[in-house]
Amino acid sequence: MSTVTLVILVAALGAMAALAFAPAVRQSGRSGLMNRFGPEYARAVSRHNGDEKAAQWELSERVRHYGNLPIQRLSPEAREQYAARWAGLQEQFVDAPAHALREADRLLGELAVERGYGSESHEEQVDAMSVRHAHVVDGYRQLHLMAARTRGGGQVETERMREALVSARALFEELVRSQPHDKGPRRRYPSRRPVLPRQSRGGQRTGRIPGQRLGPAR
Repeated sequence: MSTVTLVILVAALGAMAALAFAPAVRQSGRSGLMNRFGPEYARAVSRHNGDEKAAQWELSERVRHYGNLPIQRLSPEAREQYAARWAGLQEQFVDAPAHALREADRLLGELAVERGYGSESHEEQVDAMSVRHAHVVDGYRQLHLMAARTRGGGQVETERMREALVSARALFEELVRSQPHDKGPRRRYPSRRPVLPRQSRGGQRTGRIPGQRLGPAR
């Protein structure tokens, strides 16, 4: 067998092996994204009209842009303050649900920025958080949408506002608690927004997040 024939044979075998393993590699990438993003994977596919490759590219880009984003640790004092403020707006919901909803939206946005998820747009902020909070980030998305409707004078049923506030609570709890990927303590600069790459008992506050207490729907 000549050298040229041997080279051609080896190249052909290599090409056949690549074709055989390609589906498995693609499936592994797909499975990895599905496991990481959960419900966000299905939303991305739907947004791309069923085109999974386009959805996978989008989610892979999120990981590339935001996967190494330095997430800042909250101080114990900051955690207590955020927990107390969330408990307060839950009490406000009974008498002023729309106002409480808007305050919850603002509070979650402020908390996200302090954690390191600052952004020029809400969409980018949600995309960044979806990399580590994919199973709960849609609650913030829905809360923001409902709050925007109330700001524009739109009428939103109280029960829908309640559902939005309850669903957003899961993300709030994840952000306010320590996470394995947290960095060192962060000094608080309320007026500065880092930019992404393109209750109490006996009158004493504790770090525990108070239970969900929303009044009856009206």
